[in-house]
Amino acid sequence: MTTPVSKRIRLESLDALRGFDMFWIIGGGAIIQCLATASNLGFLKILSLQMDHVPWEGLHFYDLIWPLFMFIMGVALPLSIASRRASGVSDRSIFWHAVRRSLIMFFLGTITQGNLLEFNLASFHPCYSVLHGLAAGYLVAAIITLKIKARWHPVTIGILLLAYWAMVMLIPVPGTGAGVLTPQGNVATYFDQLVLGRFHFGENTWFMSYPAFGASVLLGVLAGQQLMSAESPGRKMFRLAAAGIFCIGTGLLWSIWFPVIKLMWTSTYVLVCGGMSFLLMVLFYWIIDVKGYKHWAFWLKVIGMNSIAIYLGIHIIPFYGIADRLASGLEQFTGAYYPVIESMTALAIMYIILYWMYKKGTFIKI
Repeated sequence: MTTPVSKRIRLESLDALRGFDMFWIIGGGAIIQCLATASNLGFLKILSLQMDHVPWEGLHFYDLIWPLFMFIMGVALPLSIASRRASGVSDRSIFWHAVRRSLIMFFLGTITQGNLLEFNLASFHPCYSVLHGLAAGYLVAAIITLKIKARWHPVTIGILLLAYWAMVMLIPVPGTGAGVLTPQGNVATYFDQLVLGRFHFGENTWFMSYPAFGASVLLGVLAGQQLMSAESPGRKMFRLAAAGIFCIGTGLLWSIWFPVIKLMWTSTYVLVCGGMSFLLMVLFYWIIDVKGYKHWAFWLKVIGMNSIAIYLGIHIIPFYGIADRLASGLEQFTGAYYPVIESMTALAIMYIILYWMYKKGTFIKI
């Protein structure tokens, strides 16, 4: 890894890739699923299957969305640290900024998916949110990026993934044993149940998965450090593509013994999704930043530059209810395709709001 350049870099490809990721969350996936149901076309049915999570072991396209966002967060991390250091900000201040940011993400997660605002302990899930995983992964990666030299980051990622594998496979669960990878038999779920008690909810694993969350973000850090380097764009793309292929190959080979399981965030899941994220980063970087084809991605940039705002928005604002009020008169004419119209209307409402915020220069950041 070459020495990064300290000047401030703005990668338009990163904003577009973030927007691409968010597009599937806020409506892209729903539109494809509705089209598949209405049309009954075979290829759309195949695509529709990719717009939902696998029940346990394996990988669909939709299972890439969360780790891709963590990867993107990681890409931005060394750029942000370099910029703040160049402005005279101390590492201590950067560290506490990371802590505050993680706490805010965790708190917002309790609102979006933890049902905090219901003020009902029976439905409160403090550790059931995408933002919880983002907060944990970001803080782990920020500490390592600040405290460990860049050349040791690949080794650190390997240590984190091996440590998580060892905990999952070697620590026995009372009454079940060690190395059990079923939804209720794995040690990570057992540990969450011990810590959370009555507040445990769902099949996602959390506390023991922190090393794997951190590794997902750190893979993005490696990409960000490479993109900051003084090497030629071609050399950067070659290194990123090679890293992606290596991660996918290693993850698939390891999955023979340690399966790819999103809900447990297994080490193999980190590697396979991280490898795909590297390749997507190369593609977007080549098209947008190297070749200069930027106009087509403007709509993605609009979404990507306010990703936190729209993620919170879809959990708080009833966009689909508003869309139904606006488009319900079309149901009599569109029949089975009305859910498609409703989904597209909801997505259009979201985009109009995001475009207005973009034009006003309003960007919600944590």
